Amino acid sequence: MKAWILAARPKTLSASIVPVLVGTALAQFVDWVAFGCALFGAIFIQIGTNLVNDALDFKRGADTADRLGPLRVTQAGLLGAKTVLIGAIVCFVIAALCGIPLIMRAGWPLIVIGAASIVAAYAYTGGPYPLAYHGLGELFVLVFFGFVAVGGSYYVQRLTIDGRAIVAGFAVGCLAVALLAINNLRDVNSDRSSNKKTLAVRFGEKFGRFEIVFCVLAPFVAIAAVNWYPLIALPLAALVLRCVWRAKGAELNRCLAMAGALQWAFGILFVVGALL
Repeated sequence: MKAWILAARPKTLSASIVPVLVGTALAQFVDWVAFGCALFGAIFIQIGTNLVNDALDFKRGADTADRLGPLRVTQAGLLGAKTVLIGAIVCFVIAALCGIPLIMRAGWPLIVIGAASIVAAYAYTGGPYPLAYHGLGELFVLVFFGFVAVGGSYYVQRLTIDGRAIVAGFAVGCLAVALLAINNLRDVNSDRSSNKKTLAVRFGEKFGRFEIVFCVLAPFVAIAAVNWYPLIALPLAALVLRCVWRAKGAELNRCLAMAGALQWAFGILFVVGALL
């Protein structure tokens, strides 16, 4: 059980929970069944993505004994790659089951959103053209943990879409991209040796740091006209950037934890502002 919890990466789940909270709060109307299904569907899609990533990064040689980040269960020998991939399939099936009430409520758009999300979750590390290995990981995160998650959560409540949901999706997605970019900056040397061509590998560490600066600050600029409460978290954003600019290698794990806290703070403050 401990190995499965490690593989699920619970500390990263803000990336799937916060968008659903933001989209639902923005709608200012809560169908609790739709909210619950959207929340658990998003969580299980992210856990499935994490499991596929754990198994296939090891098989592709990206996760080795020299890894600087948190423990990966396949690389550590706690679970076999085949077992972890079966776990990912189970998670995707659960996510699909969560989607059934949403489809019944909101119709065919939820079929497209759900199917695309699950396919992209696998394609992030798997398939003939893994997105993470070709510098497309950030685009995947921005689209599916930003625009799709926030916009979809808003849509299942209101059955329509609003420009504010797009703006909020961009803001929340950028914060999720910041988590990935810090992770990629930390692992730039091992990714380079395993031919994992992240943006940090393609364009260098300096580019990676500026990418993080953009992804941390852009959400506050974008969201100001929609909900000013998240601006309260700006001092934490400054601390994240200070950490990223000074840290190297394993030191970036502390920055990663701070960026996760920033995403939680941003999301919670957005919800508070939307409800007041």
